[in-house]
Amino acid sequence: MYDAIILGAGTAGLTAAIYAARAGLRFLVLEQDGWGGGQISAASQVQNYPGLPGISGAQLAENLRQHAIDMGARIQYGEINAVTQNRNGFTVSTIDGDTFDAKTVIAATGASPKLLGVPGEDIAGVSFCAICDGAFYAGKDVLVVGGGDAAVENALYLSSICRQVTVVIRRDSFRAAMSRVEKLKKLSNVQIITNSIVTELRGNEKVSSAILRTDGSTFEIAVDAVFLSVGTSPNTSYLASLPVLTSDGYVLADETGKTRVSGLFAAGDIRSKALYQAITAAADGANAATSAAAYVLEQSGYDCYVAGFQGSKLFVDFRCAYHNYFTQTWKACVRCDIPMACSPSQREILSQSSLEN
Repeated sequence: MYDAIILGAGTAGLTAAIYAARAGLRFLVLEQDGWGGGQISAASQVQNYPGLPGISGAQLAENLRQHAIDMGARIQYGEINAVTQNRNGFTVSTIDGDTFDAKTVIAATGASPKLLGVPGEDIAGVSFCAICDGAFYAGKDVLVVGGGDAAVENALYLSSICRQVTVVIRRDSFRAAMSRVEKLKKLSNVQIITNSIVTELRGNEKVSSAILRTDGSTFEIAVDAVFLSVGTSPNTSYLASLPVLTSDGYVLADETGKTRVSGLFAAGDIRSKALYQAITAAADGANAATSAAAYVLEQSGYDCYVAGFQGSKLFVDFRCAYHNYFTQTWKACVRCDIPMACSPSQREILSQSSLEN
């Protein structure tokens, strides 16, 4: 049985893996594509990750992945089917029929791009990732739908390789960072259409045009591709049997990652919160893994708290049963020399966690 199973290898999941490794947990990372990276890997540039301005999303994702692996994380393919409780913790099952048991689960499966829900979205030429597919439309005319940060980043990237970029937003203004919006507005090959929605995509084998509606009137524009950036939906269907989801599928969890189900923690874009960014996903992952480590120690049957890290070693302070005194040894309280409550199995846990005696 694992101490923790981390579901997802995006920013939140990989950060959780780093902290789980530092805490000495026995853990496994399951990722549906076996590699991971998350949504950030599709960003052409990340301007707001502290200390790394301008880094590509793909490079940031690879850095996180390599860091986790260097710490000892094992990332394995696994598309999650369900998470269920058992008497010792949880069972995670995959769509391939594999099962894994763990004392805790850190859910960090991120979110998937939303569709518009209009006719024609199933034909070729519709994409969610400009950096992935933009090169196929170099020198051509493309449409970007959305007014958030992802839409603006897609449009900025496409403007450097496409002849014409048309951006359609349903409101009268963007929701993205104003510095990036101002840069977009200055580009000569970018057209911005506000207060409009796409009602249909047309084409035979691939997209050739889009129907837009503005103030009750419709018109058609010719395009070679459409890039959708209209929000995301949390990937949480595997948690449907547990009482942790909001009506729109997000996980209710506090800032430490704790949910109303003991031992289940949530991190990243599946957590219901105010700000969805790579930096908040990383913070979520760190918090969730730290909470999971504390939970595992607590369930082991002795009174302790996480004192901190020194290098790669986690130090845990144990409380004397007779004095409110903490010491970084399980052997005895230095005030009364009474042995601390620590069973042989607990000593084994300490050894496995590389704790100082």
